[in-house]
Amino acid sequence: MKPWDLLGETTTPDGTDLRLMRQDRELVIFANGKSLMSSRMHGSEEALATLACRTARLLDAPRVLIGGLGMGFTLRATLDVLPPDASVTVAELVPAVVDWNRGPLGPLAGHPLKDPRAVVALGNVADALRAAASTPRARYDAILLDVDNGPAAFTDTTNAGLYDNAGVVAARDALTPDGVLAVWSAWDDRKFEQRLRYAGFTVSVEHVRARLKQGGPRHTIFLGVRTG
Repeated sequence: MKPWDLLGETTTPDGTDLRLMRQDRELVIFANGKSLMSSRMHGSEEALATLACRTARLLDAPRVLIGGLGMGFTLRATLDVLPPDASVTVAELVPAVVDWNRGPLGPLAGHPLKDPRAVVALGNVADALRAAASTPRARYDAILLDVDNGPAAFTDTTNAGLYDNAGVVAARDALTPDGVLAVWSAWDDRKFEQRLRYAGFTVSVEHVRARLKQGGPRHTIFLGVRTG
């Protein structure tokens, strides 16, 4: 077995150790020694974008917010389905992840950060949601959350606030009427579905393969459409 090469290392605000590692052609981001994401499995991240933007892609100058840059696959898929006049803001908490996407991770998704439609906002996506909620003109037509492993926080416990009652309401208020909230998760969560409905979303749930047609584990995508 070929050895792992360390390409980068950083610490999240809550003290989690993040490492970008390479083994042969596979790149993996580890969180405290556990695999957080791999370049071999990104089909569900791409599905997150296509499902979330089914309506936004038909709008004039749609505005989209992505929470979590990861390896850039969600951003790439979002840009691929949106029109030339779209704008996509990516909220990323960890500066090193942005640097990795401008470096060794960049070629994986075709350097999406070089697209002029993409803007990086360093910081917690919760701050971007609150800012949009308070300014109607700043609201988004679609919000994609690909943070941790979904509603059950993994790398940063502060992210749990994105998925509690207050977090769901903040996401709703940051959307335009009929805007879509899409949340990636490693597993189902009936309580989170109920939370979305209670906040006024029309909810559907999709199950997609990590490698799409090539199989792999199934991941869950929660879709909530703001009603009113």
